[in-house]
Amino acid sequence: MPDPGAPVSASFHPVSQPPRGTVLGFDFGLARIGVAVGELETGQASALLTLHEESNNDRFAAIGRLLEEWKPVALVVGLPTHLDGTPHELTARCRRFANQLHGRFNLPVATVDERLSSAAADAEMREAGVRDWRGRKAAVDAVAAQLILQHFLDSTRHATA
Repeated sequence: MPDPGAPVSASFHPVSQPPRGTVLGFDFGLARIGVAVGELETGQASALLTLHEESNNDRFAAIGRLLEEWKPVALVVGLPTHLDGTPHELTARCRRFANQLHGRFNLPVATVDERLSSAAADAEMREAGVRDWRGRKAAVDAVAAQLILQHFLDSTRHATA
């Protein structure tokens, strides 16, 4: 069984990424996309927002605005798999989303194993005192994106250390 925290695949590697710069992370879903922002130099990720746009054009327009604002040097997309590492029903959709990000915005895109990130995000929010499910649901995707991006930042820092 693969290490649940190990990157599944990446279109760039720690040696080829710049030592500093902003990275945006995405928790792709059919209804929502969680977004997080992080810095390569500090290795810290933060939840940013959740996109609720329904059409692909609206989603990519919103992502384009985020890219214009944050000017990232790379993007990270969570790749869902089953607990045993086999492809999940959304695995191919997430790979396609990652490929579309790369094709539309010409930035390096890494995919990172996101097993249980949404469950961990929900638990983290409950522990932080957000008891109302509606309150958690509004932010859980952004927090999941933060966990995905933080894992990526941690793994790249350990790979270069």
